[in-house]
Amino acid sequence: MNKKTLVIGASLKEDRYSNIAINRLRSYNHPVKAFGLKLGRVNDVTIDTELIDYDAIDTVTLYLNPKRQEDYYDYIISLKPKRVIFNPGTENPEFYKLLKENSIEFEVACTLVLLATNQY
Repeated sequence: MNKKTLVIGASLKEDRYSNIAINRLRSYNHPVKAFGLKLGRVNDVTIDTELIDYDAIDTVTLYLNPKRQEDYYDYIISLKPKRVIFNPGTENPEFYKLLKENSIEFEVACTLVLLATNQY
């Protein structure tokens, strides 16, 4: 099943894990939306610089350190994703608590590893 995914912290730089994740998600045919600081494209995915009220987001995968995540708590919760993935370096117990209170699942995992091991 293809899972519509929002990558938060998306980068145009090809060596960044968020960029690699966008490409890998697309190679597995997952629909991808992306939010980052710079407008641009990665593969066929536009990186938006404004918070858009996307519908039917299954997964939010984070590439922002915990301090930078704070500004996006309400936004992410408002999207009502099924789950949020905290990639290495993004672990955030404060946010876990808020997600749990809003009945949103979360995983501390690597999106790239989940994809490679068919656990996504």
